[in-house]
Amino acid sequence: MQKQNAPFRPLPYALEDLVPLYDELSCALKDEVGALTRDGGFVRTNYDTTLDHLQNYEKASKEELINQQKLYAETTGIPSLKIKHNQVIGYYIEVTQTHKDKVPETFIHRQSLMNSHRYTTPELLAIQQKLVSAQGDALRLELEIFDRLVNQVLAQQNKLRTFIQGISHIDMMHGLAHLAETHGYIRPELTQDTIFDVKKGRHPTVEILLKQKNELFVENNCQLDQHKKVVLLTGPNMGGKSTYLRQNALIIILAQMGSFVPAVSAKIGLVDRIFSRVGAGDDLTRGRSTFMMEMIETATILHQATPKSFVILDEIGRGTSTFDGLAIAQATVEALHQHNKCRTLFATHYHELTNLENTLDHLKCMAVQVKEWQGSIVLLHTISEGKSNQSYGVHVAEIAGMPPHVTARARSLLQAFESEKKTQTTIPPILSEKPSTSSPLYAMVKDINPDHLSPREALDLVFKIKEKMHEPVS
Repeated sequence: MQKQNAPFRPLPYALEDLVPLYDELSCALKDEVGALTRDGGFVRTNYDTTLDHLQNYEKASKEELINQQKLYAETTGIPSLKIKHNQVIGYYIEVTQTHKDKVPETFIHRQSLMNSHRYTTPELLAIQQKLVSAQGDALRLELEIFDRLVNQVLAQQNKLRTFIQGISHIDMMHGLAHLAETHGYIRPELTQDTIFDVKKGRHPTVEILLKQKNELFVENNCQLDQHKKVVLLTGPNMGGKSTYLRQNALIIILAQMGSFVPAVSAKIGLVDRIFSRVGAGDDLTRGRSTFMMEMIETATILHQATPKSFVILDEIGRGTSTFDGLAIAQATVEALHQHNKCRTLFATHYHELTNLENTLDHLKCMAVQVKEWQGSIVLLHTISEGKSNQSYGVHVAEIAGMPPHVTARARSLLQAFESEKKTQTTIPPILSEKPSTSSPLYAMVKDINPDHLSPREALDLVFKIKEKMHEPVS
């Protein structure tokens, strides 16, 4: 029996290999550092004696400035005298306009403002020069230390990267394990076929949000296999169709990434890709309307989905006229059923599409359960096999807070429209996948190899086909 790989392999580099680097960084860098190295101040005291000496000299110079300020205030009799600093003139003595006459001749004038004057002295210039020199030397030394630390880290980058990846993997698996234990997830069974059988599945995020409000999430089953690969889901807005679609797609993602899943049981055939067309959006800057974006995304699905894919589609065709949308929706269902042959959850308000259950062997209808009570509806959020013949749009409008006179008028119009409906929309049969061999056109082109036609011969063939199309049918 082949030995299975352990879920957690030992990290190739033990933590001990990185302890010297950790110790070096811990000794060198302060716990709280600035955002920019150019500002300095990030190296710990007692790490470098030369840097400590420069920083101590810097502190001593600042103390000397404080003492010099006290001396100037006492000798001049100006108690409000201050030594300040800016980036333009450096350190200066500031005297208010009131005490201008008390300034001694030894003060060198630097700048006059409306309410004050600024001066310097030879002593102040000397202190400033020593302080600036110490600050510059200290910053240069800190940058040298930083560059040396960076090189030490880079020398260990392969070990660090591997170790960090291992830690992140453990952190991810710990998070998934905690999630599974907290919310009652189960281990899914993954297979190589195309089955999808989830019992009492739940939406992982919606469930948590409801728990925070002390509400329960309504669990639902979903079963797809080689016999029934397409689910046509009908029911009212706010009934849970979109949640149902998304929760099953999320269950697949969780299962295939190695997580337990929110369900009572789950048997999932491996999925190569998940495709979704849900919600509404536009790209007006590129001239694409909401409906155009919907069609682009649907086209991508129809071109790329394989029998191993899982597709969720929500309200295809709702962005155009009723019959246009119904036609596009039906054609899309048929294509997914006949050509892509992938597991599909297709939510729609086109109840006419439920008749496809009679013509598409691998399609089954499911519906959101609704209970009518005292002229209103109760959304049960339960999904079971069956068909829904109405969307309860007016009821949803009432729940949303539409004005009563508007919903009353909508209800009367709906009754009028339904009573005036004389013919039931019929669904045309699916076109045959292969052309009839008795067709004259088929006889004309069946033996032609396009790669062997010259441009002139191809053009002549187009004219012949066009003439044949206009011949009367015998």
